[in-house]
Amino acid sequence: MSASDQVTERIPHRPPFLFIDEIVSETPDGLVARRTWREQESFYLGHYPGAPITPGVLLCEAVFQAGALYLSRNGGAGQGRGAVPLLVKIGGARFRNPVYPGDTVTIEIKKKELAAGFFAMSGSMRRGDTRIMTVDFSVAWKAPEAAP
Repeated sequence: MSASDQVTERIPHRPPFLFIDEIVSETPDGLVARRTWREQESFYLGHYPGAPITPGVLLCEAVFQAGALYLSRNGGAGQGRGAVPLLVKIGGARFRNPVYPGDTVTIEIKKKELAAGFFAMSGSMRRGDTRIMTVDFSVAWKAPEAAP
């Protein structure tokens, strides 16, 4: 099984909105994943033409997807047929350095607590020894309601 199959087997995200390439390691208290930001990704055309950088919201999304991967093995998956990881809280996001097309980043998730069905975690991203960003967040596994 390929690294990408291991990811798509555990979370519902799919290209072009999948921002994890592989799981590097897992423990009961966390997960480490990796992502290479490809030059041909369409969002670089507009963010910013001639000087592309990865949007911060997509860096956060990569961390949140790594959190969903962690939960898929540690308490989240199996919360009901059709359940998906839903972001319920974001706090303390801090961006220290930009990410450029072609950069490979490592994402680390650490569990914080479980309360009333909400999973609190912290996430960080690095490029080698360079800190990119940190964010605290909470996720719940729920079946999404149908659109009106």
